[in-house]
Amino acid sequence: MDPQITSIICVAGLFVLMMLGVPIVYSLGFSAAVGAILTYGTPALHMVGSTPFTTLFNLAWTPLPLFVLLGAIIAESGMGKDLFRAAANWLSRVRGGLIVAGIIGEAMLAATLGTSAATIIVVGKVAVPEFERQGYHRGFSLGALLAGGVLGPLIPPSATFIIYAVLTNVSLGKLFIAGIIPGLILVFFLAAPTILFCWLRPGMAPKTYSVRWRERITSLKGVWPIALVMFSILGAIYFGIATPTETAGVGCFIVLLIAVLVFRMRWKGLRAAIIEAATVNGLILFIIIAASFYTYVVGSTNVATHLTDMVSSSALTPMMVIVIINFILLILGFILDPITITLLTVPIFVPLIVSLGMDPIWFGVIFCVNTQIGLITPPMGTDLFAVKTIFDIPTGVILRGVAPFLVFELFFLVLIIAFPQLSLWLPSMMISK
Repeated sequence: MDPQITSIICVAGLFVLMMLGVPIVYSLGFSAAVGAILTYGTPALHMVGSTPFTTLFNLAWTPLPLFVLLGAIIAESGMGKDLFRAAANWLSRVRGGLIVAGIIGEAMLAATLGTSAATIIVVGKVAVPEFERQGYHRGFSLGALLAGGVLGPLIPPSATFIIYAVLTNVSLGKLFIAGIIPGLILVFFLAAPTILFCWLRPGMAPKTYSVRWRERITSLKGVWPIALVMFSILGAIYFGIATPTETAGVGCFIVLLIAVLVFRMRWKGLRAAIIEAATVNGLILFIIIAASFYTYVVGSTNVATHLTDMVSSSALTPMMVIVIINFILLILGFILDPITITLLTVPIFVPLIVSLGMDPIWFGVIFCVNTQIGLITPPMGTDLFAVKTIFDIPTGVILRGVAPFLVFELFFLVLIIAFPQLSLWLPSMMISK
């Protein structure tokens, strides 16, 4: 069978199975297996059996389960509660300050949790009761927290960055550091509209209130555990003291000590964190195995080479290619999760953008932001429906609440595309190990 027909069968089979409600892991694996057998015959079954070993027998994956475990321990210990309360105390004189405190809390927890859903849920469980107690508009406040979930994978550590680095063979440390400045800018892009909307429409947020300076300063004591973990991880990577894998292991140890000695975590909580980490890692690794085999089959048709040749022979400028790629990623984000999109598209798109002379680190940051936007948009936005379910809010209400923030996140995406140095300056200054 013609290899190009194989790629069409694989892509068509994937989308048909997904539309029928088949889980993404089985959709990927079955469509790839059918395409491989039709093209290469029964010897392709050997590749089906060897893919799990060849894919996972790679030390580059090591940071992934460690950072997931680190995030699970933090989420289970309750470290995020004191962080949110401290931010709320310092922003008490700002209308809408409680929502901004939630966004800041998400930014700091993002430096330890690494996933958008965990970041939103940990902050939301503390913030939402306070929103309701003080009379904040429910849809608007939850919409802001939902949009703030994009900070989870952008500010390192990040599961998306780890998978991207393994697939592209770029420096994971540089990729982690590249997300810091864009992450801080995104905090502003979310916080500033929050304050503006609350000032223009006072019904969105109650009047400000006063907190004594002594209480503000005292509340900072709850920030140090997260700050310690955050600076130990990012500092060790930036200054070349340790590799991302080493910092993940040390970070887990530090977090476990803090959770046990300061937050009184006991076996019950630790057991729950380990089970959560094992479940999440298992789901991710199954997707990685299925998507790796799918990518291998589609890649054997030389799609990336044909795409590069087609772009080279066209009149498209490199920036026009980036715009088209981002449009494709936004469409895929409506129906697929970021990890699946990463595994399916990175082996095709990254060789193309490298051939056009663009930096894969910069593209990695763009890629991360773009795919995370899909998590807060229907019809398959997993973060959107997680917030809807956990906090019991109608879909229409949360969609109206997140809509203005989604617009600002799209503007933010344009900004980091237009100014690559926002992502590349810090990595260029770091000490590599």
